[in-house]
Amino acid sequence: MTYMSGFGNEFSSEDSRCPGSLPEGQNNPQVCPYGLYAEQLSGSAFTCPRPANKRSWLYRILPSVRHKPYAAMDCGDLTENWNEVEPDPNQMRWLPFTIPKFSEKKVDFVMGLHTLCGAGDAKSRNGIAIHMFTCNTSMMDRCFNNSDGDFLIVPQQGEILVTTEFGKMMVEPNEICVIQQGMRFSVAVFGETRGYVLEVYGAHYELPDLGPIGANGLANPRDFLVPVAWYEDRTVATGYTVINKYQGKLFSSQQDFSPFNVVAWHGNYTPYKYNLDNFMVINCVAFDHADPSIFTVLTAKSNRPGVAIADFVIFPPRWGVADRTFRPPYYHRNCMSEFMGLIKGHYEAKEEGFQPGGGSLHSMMTPHGPDGDCFEKSSTAALKPERVAEGTMVTGIHFVPAQCQYMAFMFESSFSMAVTRWGLDTCQRLDKSYYQCWETLRSHFNPNWRPSKQ
Repeated sequence: MTYMSGFGNEFSSEDSRCPGSLPEGQNNPQVCPYGLYAEQLSGSAFTCPRPANKRSWLYRILPSVRHKPYAAMDCGDLTENWNEVEPDPNQMRWLPFTIPKFSEKKVDFVMGLHTLCGAGDAKSRNGIAIHMFTCNTSMMDRCFNNSDGDFLIVPQQGEILVTTEFGKMMVEPNEICVIQQGMRFSVAVFGETRGYVLEVYGAHYELPDLGPIGANGLANPRDFLVPVAWYEDRTVATGYTVINKYQGKLFSSQQDFSPFNVVAWHGNYTPYKYNLDNFMVINCVAFDHADPSIFTVLTAKSNRPGVAIADFVIFPPRWGVADRTFRPPYYHRNCMSEFMGLIKGHYEAKEEGFQPGGGSLHSMMTPHGPDGDCFEKSSTAALKPERVAEGTMVTGIHFVPAQCQYMAFMFESSFSMAVTRWGLDTCQRLDKSYYQCWETLRSHFNPNWRPSKQ
């Protein structure tokens, strides 16, 4: 795959089969090169300030308006009904979500979308939803577009080939991609595939402000990749299905041509991908913890300064060197909701039970933190420099294996998220024994303790 580099840049691309297909000097000429149609895709209001103004011009063989009327279709386990079950403030953990067997039932990306939790409302353009996708077959003569918001897709098992109106992206586990509101795309898979989706309504993902970190660090703009133009001029006599997620429901329409017929495009409203290995980690080098916000890759800001609709946070390989410090994550109650997923390995705070392809939800003000075993081990461990999340610990100049290799991430939100019926019951993956991992925590209080005289 070929890509262009940058985040939020003004890009331009044309398929090499049609040189000169981008109009020169204007967006909407009376007659476009090669007899193409000009179509604008707006990701923001026309009058947004320039830094927030998002739009791209697409030059296509046929415009997207040529389709049959939309009709409602079965939504499966995709929902925006946050009141279908009673609220539950307990800590929740899910075992790895089941991927359907190809031999039993063919399931593509859209059929395999299951809403786990969320809050807010697509109609008022303010909210969030977390979905799982489990599938085993590629989308054939079907594409999807989300009129409600942006999809941040995190593959966990199996790579996905994402074809968009802007071009193609291959996205592997340990990479993410973002498909912004209104962009049509199709997903091809190469076996049993699973992953996570963070959907936001009413905002687009952006890079977090760096403040006193300075000009460089965290996710650097140059490491985001945007596809180059690619088109197919393909007639589909049996009908091509365009699936539209609108106000939380699914609708489908038919047309007789592929929607991936964009020969050239330019603008700053694009899909993109990012490799999590490129994240430049900031960490404590003296004592105590910096808050996990230092691991933020992307944020979707709310109207309140410093408060996010959603943050995408990762816990990547890094050095742990804090002195006089309990190094695993601290015990916490939070005014934000925290959903965690695991792409690979064993998470340091809970090595048992929290598995790749599963997840956990610690709702607003619900206590959480390391399990009993982790607390006991880490309270007495020798505080040597160690590689966290990569499986090595340094002793002198020698590296020895450690059982801690992982890549975990967090979807954090200022919304108080409700879990769906599918998440609580239908999926049959909720670990109802999760609370027991803290049952072994015991009191170490000693009223006779006195400070050392040293």
